[in-house]
Amino acid sequence: MAASILSSPCFADNQFTRACVCAQSIPRWEDIICLKASIRSGKQQFDTKLYMVPSTIAHRRHWTSRMFASVGSADADTACQENDVSSRASASRDSTRSEPFLGESRSHSDGAVDFQMQLEELFEEVKTMVKMGSKDEARDLLQANYEFVKEQIAEGTKGIEQAATLDIVALGHLLLGDLDLIGRVLDTLQEIVDLLNDDIPVLDSVLTHMGSMYSAMGKYEKSMLVYQRGINLLEKKYGQSSTYLVSPLLGMAKVLGSLHKAKKAVEIYQRAINILESSRGAESEDLVVPLFSLGSLLVKEGKAADAESPFLRILSIYSKLYGEGDGRVGMAMASVAHAKCASGKAEEAIDLYKNALQIMKNGSYTKFDDGVMEKMRIDLAELLHVVGRGKEGRQLLEECLLITEKYKGKEHPSSVTHLLNLATSYSQSKNFVEAERLLKTSLEMMRKSGTPDDDGSITFPMLQLAVTLYHLRRDDEAEKVALEALHIRQKAFGKDSIPAGEALDCLVSIQSRLGKADAELLAMLQQVLKIQEDNFGVGSRETMPTLKKIVFYLDKVGRKDEKVFIQKRLATLMKKFKQMVEY
Repeated sequence: MAASILSSPCFADNQFTRACVCAQSIPRWEDIICLKASIRSGKQQFDTKLYMVPSTIAHRRHWTSRMFASVGSADADTACQENDVSSRASASRDSTRSEPFLGESRSHSDGAVDFQMQLEELFEEVKTMVKMGSKDEARDLLQANYEFVKEQIAEGTKGIEQAATLDIVALGHLLLGDLDLIGRVLDTLQEIVDLLNDDIPVLDSVLTHMGSMYSAMGKYEKSMLVYQRGINLLEKKYGQSSTYLVSPLLGMAKVLGSLHKAKKAVEIYQRAINILESSRGAESEDLVVPLFSLGSLLVKEGKAADAESPFLRILSIYSKLYGEGDGRVGMAMASVAHAKCASGKAEEAIDLYKNALQIMKNGSYTKFDDGVMEKMRIDLAELLHVVGRGKEGRQLLEECLLITEKYKGKEHPSSVTHLLNLATSYSQSKNFVEAERLLKTSLEMMRKSGTPDDDGSITFPMLQLAVTLYHLRRDDEAEKVALEALHIRQKAFGKDSIPAGEALDCLVSIQSRLGKADAELLAMLQQVLKIQEDNFGVGSRETMPTLKKIVFYLDKVGRKDEKVFIQKRLATLMKKFKQMVEY
C-alpha cells in the first residue's frame, strides 16, 4: 500500500475549488445592494467649533482645518470591508419613508445638522485619500483627530462629540484595513459610550458602527453587547417595529451566525424581514439584504432546501421591479442556483447558472468583465466538473482567461487564478502535460509581478505543480518543488499551520516513491497528525486519512503495539462518523 499523492481531506486535497485560493474575493449580494443607515433627529446642541489638524501635519499635508467625527454615511463604505450590511448605505429609492434618513430632516438643531455634515465631509476626504493611494495621509489625518480627542478626554470632556470623533477615526482605520489600530480607538470609544445616557442623539448609530467593527475584528461578544444596547434604546424611542431597528438587527444576526447560534440568527433575520414587510411592503427592494443574508446562513448550516425560498423571493422582487432581462435578476437566479446545487439538484443549478449568465451578458447592468459574472462562470465551471462535464467547464474557464487578458492584459496577475483553475481541470482529465505548462506559466507570472514568498500565495501553484510532476513520474523535480513550497509555507504561516501540514503531507507521498526511509516518513506523518489534531481536534474526521497512513508505516517498521493502538483509534472514528452519516 503506497501513500497517496493527494493531500488529506482536511487540507482540501487537490479538488477543483482548491485552485481558486489566490482569487480576489468577488462581491455577492451584500456587497452590491445594502440598506441605508439612518441618523435620528435630536435636540442636543452640538459644539460646531472646527478642530485644527496639528500645524506640523497641516503644513506638510496642506490640509485645512475641519471637524472630525462620524455617524451617518460613514458606515456605508467601511462596512464593505467586512460585508456587514447592518451599517451600509442603501440603494433604496422609497421616497415615502415614515422616518427621516440623514439629510432628509433638519428638525433638530442647526448645530447638530452642521456637525453631521462635517462628519460626512471628513469621511469623504478619508475615502478620497485612500482611492488616490494616499493612505499615509489618511492615517495622519485620523491620527491627528485621535490625538485631539485624547487631549479633550484628558481635560475631562467625554461627550457625544468625542464619541463621534472616535467613531470616524475607527471607521477610517477599518477602511484602511488597520485592524490593530481600530482596537486602540475602540477601547477609548467604549469608555466614553459607557458614560453616555441612552437618550443622547446619534448614540445608537455610534453603537451600530461599534458592533460592526467589533465583528470585523472577531470580537463577537463585545459586538453583541453594543448591538443589544443600540437595539434596546431604539425600541424605547421608536417602538419594536421601527425600521431604525433593521441595521443593528442585521448586524446582530450576522454575529450570532459567527457564534454558531444559527437558530437565534434566523429568528433575528426574520424579525428584520417582518419589520420591512410591514413598513415597505412585501415586494420592497429593501428586503433583498436580509433575505440574502438569511438564505446564505441556511446554506451554510446545511439547510439549502430552506434557503431556496428567500432566494426565490429576491428573484421575484427584482423581476417585478426591473423586468426579466435585468442583470439583478441574473444575480438572484445565481443565488437560487447556489442553493439548488447545495441541496444536490445539480442539473437544475446548471440550467439556472446558464440562464443567469445569459441574462447578464444581454443586459447593461454589469460589464462583461465584471467580477460577479466571473465568479458565476467559475461556480458553473466547478459544478460542470463535479457532474462529469469537464469539457464544458473548461470552456468557461478559458472564457474567463480570455476576458481577463482582453480587458487587463496578458501579463496581469489576475490571470493566475484562471490559469490555476485550467491546470486543475486538465489534471482531472489526466492531461498532466498541459497542466504542467499552465502551472509553470502562472508561477512565472507571479514572480514577474513581484509576489513575495513571505505571503505564501506562490506556494499554491508550486504545490499543485509538485503533484502534477509526481503524476508525470518526475519525482526528483516534484520533491524539489514540494520542499521549496514547504519551506515558504513554514516561514509564512508557521511550522504548525494547516498550509505547512498540507505541503508536508504531499512531500511524504513523493518521498515514499523515491524510497526514503520508512522511519523518516513515519515521523513526518506524525507531524502532520499533530498539526491536524491541533487545528481540527483529536477526534476530527480530518485525521482519519493520516491515521491510515501511520498504521501502514508502523507495520512496516515493526512497531506492532503502537499500530494496534492507532488501529483502535481509527476504528472508533470510523464508527463515529458512519453513525453520523446514517443519522
